[in-house]
Amino acid sequence: MVNSLPSPSSSKASSKILVELQRLIEVIAQLRHPESGCPWDLAQTPDSLTPYVIEEAYEVVDAIKHGTTKDVEEELGDLLLQIVLQAQVFKEKGDFDLGDIARGITEKMIRRHPHVFGDVTAETPDAVNANWEQIKAAEKAQKNAQKGENSDRLNTLSPKLKSYAQSMPPLLGAMKISRKAAKAGFEWENLEEVWEKVEEEIAELKAAIAHEPKENQEGELGDVFFSLIQIARWQSLDPAAALKGTSNRFVKRFEKVEAQADKALSDYSIEELEAFWQKAKQQIAQSKKG
Repeated sequence: MVNSLPSPSSSKASSKILVELQRLIEVIAQLRHPESGCPWDLAQTPDSLTPYVIEEAYEVVDAIKHGTTKDVEEELGDLLLQIVLQAQVFKEKGDFDLGDIARGITEKMIRRHPHVFGDVTAETPDAVNANWEQIKAAEKAQKNAQKGENSDRLNTLSPKLKSYAQSMPPLLGAMKISRKAAKAGFEWENLEEVWEKVEEEIAELKAAIAHEPKENQEGELGDVFFSLIQIARWQSLDPAAALKGTSNRFVKRFEKVEAQADKALSDYSIEELEAFWQKAKQQIAQSKKG
């Protein structure tokens, strides 16, 4: 049975949501008022706000994984703030507003769920995903045609890889690029070849640090990271989760190092700090056993 398309609801709950959302929109508009607004908000541009979008998105994820429902509510609010603020800036330029954003994503969701709002059948998550990718590819081809670009070329993967590199967090983007390239056939024969690539890149990094300028060193460091991403892909590991876990472990150990100190850490020798560090590791290991 085909579901009817949803229409705006006039229920009490929906009215409350719309009232609060409109209040937020008006507050942000006032903050951006050219005469009576906030100097900080008025100074912001879409580019200057992008770090906050990324930061708030990560904090939402952290709250979902480690926080309370109240924490999640608060962090989602901070992320919503960034969306409304970006929309306000673009509205002032005459480009689009929050309503355009909402309409666009609503139409996309209806369009990409024909098994709910149309007569297509998709009874499993895999089938839904296959439909989604097919519809997405058709939309991309249509956009390319409208731009006068050739969407019938045999190889059209590079624009997608470029998008991953430019728009995603580095670790996630690198993993997406790696997976897509491997699926297209750009792949090693076995894990040993991947390890050889890692060792090759580490050697090149060492040489760059010893003899080349900072720009080259940074490039070689990136190559090392990218080669390690290949190891993660081959072993089905999440590099972002791995690095975050290491950072969290470091912080926990560092907290215990500070707890052992009775003066500034900079006043201790490296040998003393190492002793603190090893003791911290033992304390954490023992607490896990307990």
